[in-house]
Amino acid sequence: MNQQVPDSRDPSLLSEERYRLLVEAVTDYAIYMLDPNGFVSSWNRGAQRYKGYTRQEILGQHFSRFYTEQDKATGLPARALRTAREEGRFEQEGWRVRKDGTLMWAHVVIDPIRNEDGVLLGYAKITRDITERKATEDALRQSEERFRLLVQGVHDYAIYMLDPEGRVANWNTGAQRFKGYEEEEIVGQHFSRFYTEEDRLSRLPWRALETAAREGRFEQEGWRIRKDGTRFWAHVIIDAIRDKDGKLIGFGKVTRDVTERRAAQEALEEARARFVQAQKMEAIGQLTGGVAHDFNNLLAVVLGNLDLARKKLPPDPKLQQLIENSIQAAERGATLTRRMLAFARRQDLEAAPVDVPTLVRDMADLLQRSIGPSITIDTQFPLRLAPALADANQLELALLNLTVNARDAMPEGGAIIISGREAELALGNKAGLRPGRYVCLSVKDSGEGMDEQTLARSIEPFFTTKGVGKGTGLGLSMIHGFADQSGGGLVLESTKGKGTTAEIWLPIAQVAKPEDTEDEPAGPAASPNQKKLTILVVDDDSLVLMNTTAMLEDLGHEVFEANSGEQALRILRRQHRVDLVITDQLMPGMTGLQLAEEVQRISAGVPIILATGYADLQNEPSMPVTRLSKPFLQRDLARAVAASVAGEPAQVLAFRTK
Repeated sequence: MNQQVPDSRDPSLLSEERYRLLVEAVTDYAIYMLDPNGFVSSWNRGAQRYKGYTRQEILGQHFSRFYTEQDKATGLPARALRTAREEGRFEQEGWRVRKDGTLMWAHVVIDPIRNEDGVLLGYAKITRDITERKATEDALRQSEERFRLLVQGVHDYAIYMLDPEGRVANWNTGAQRFKGYEEEEIVGQHFSRFYTEEDRLSRLPWRALETAAREGRFEQEGWRIRKDGTRFWAHVIIDAIRDKDGKLIGFGKVTRDVTERRAAQEALEEARARFVQAQKMEAIGQLTGGVAHDFNNLLAVVLGNLDLARKKLPPDPKLQQLIENSIQAAERGATLTRRMLAFARRQDLEAAPVDVPTLVRDMADLLQRSIGPSITIDTQFPLRLAPALADANQLELALLNLTVNARDAMPEGGAIIISGREAELALGNKAGLRPGRYVCLSVKDSGEGMDEQTLARSIEPFFTTKGVGKGTGLGLSMIHGFADQSGGGLVLESTKGKGTTAEIWLPIAQVAKPEDTEDEPAGPAASPNQKKLTILVVDDDSLVLMNTTAMLEDLGHEVFEANSGEQALRILRRQHRVDLVITDQLMPGMTGLQLAEEVQRISAGVPIILATGYADLQNEPSMPVTRLSKPFLQRDLARAVAASVAGEPAQVLAFRTK
């Protein structure tokens, strides 16, 4: 029987052998020994793998051959051994040289080896090739550097980081440009300093961070404050930044100054609002003009019949008073239609040179009676003021309207200043008028004034702040329409609590020749010797046609009636020559002007009277035409007939009384 012979080797020797075998087997690290002078005394497989030398090639060689020429020139190998010897360890990363001359980036640790008495026996050197890791780190570093340069190079955006509490962590040139702070001034400061006082009081900066942290993103536009205290309109985005474990490590904040874009957008919206308002006003103007036209026809019938009835009724004072009251009511209706047509810019205007100071002086008593004793009127005019080109009666009505509006704005009393001046307006003036010379008639009060919203709507038709039953809302619309149709404009300036100034701008009259505007006496006595005429009357409204015929026959004329242009032409072709044609303008199929042209082809030289409530004709007549405004009384009709037959076409306007 065989007995096992125990291993008689020293256990310590066995331990050292196992350690040597372990070191030899390691291939991911270069592990080798140096003697006290730096010569290689051992070599493992990892060292051979990394460095390329076999054991036979490297043993006894100095380890400095692994260093670059630059490192050897600086004495790095000797310093490494000295550091390890004196400090107990040397650790470094750097370039090392393989046998084939290629470089690797190595992590190096050198430890001194001493015996029990502390005598230096040599050095243990461990090297690892981390070239790939360094390449990755270099690529990351380069990427970060490029990103940093990119962020720093952006001038149109403020891009910076905040820590989780909202303190500024870095600062780019765009942020410096927008906000005015240098990097050393702002890093470490809380970003809430960029917000307005109102936003800080409402905790907006903190709510923005809370939203970004909760939802991942916060986006808003609003006012922000620069270092110098000025404001700019900013578009702001705040993104939450988290690490790979989801922990919040801060916020990325991007801000852009969009003040110019906001201003352009507001200008566009304002222009769009003006366009919509213009469309609305045009639509309401067309509606108003159409209503006024039909209402004028009704009033023409009522007034004409009342006028004729007044002449034929017995001299009963009570009955005459009833007729007069009815006529006055109808005339008030005619005044309302004139306001509506003034708003629609379709009323007839008798433009002539007007001495504005004289007009105001002649109205002084009327104006004072209209506003009452608690309000004073002061007039301020230069010694010489050029005449304005306007319809005096419409200007009087406009001035009365403005004065009454001023009175209503001062329920506790106050002062009204009526003034005038000449001005040369350039292109782009506040009134939006063509360049030229104008007279400005101004009415200023010390009343309540209007806020911006009320001022913006002040000339809208039917808009009023006077309460139900206290105003039609057509006053300023009428004045605006009158001034615009006169070649001028209406300018309103008002501040809440500081009163209102209304300015009527009118062109200066080229010829300041006064004209007699006295009304002729009513009734046929206006032309007592006028001969009997054969007159063709054309109107699509049978009531107006009948009324006009009755007034003409009462004046002693022979009348033919037609309810359309086509019927009128048939009558002309059938009858002998007529002395005069009186036609409405707006008729289906053929307008009054179109009929007038056809009449001239059939019977050249026949006078034409165009009876209409509109001042705006699509085309100017190619022949002399007398204009007669609706509604009209018999005396107005008689004046128009006389002027037309006399070969002096004119514009005859009804109710031209002071």
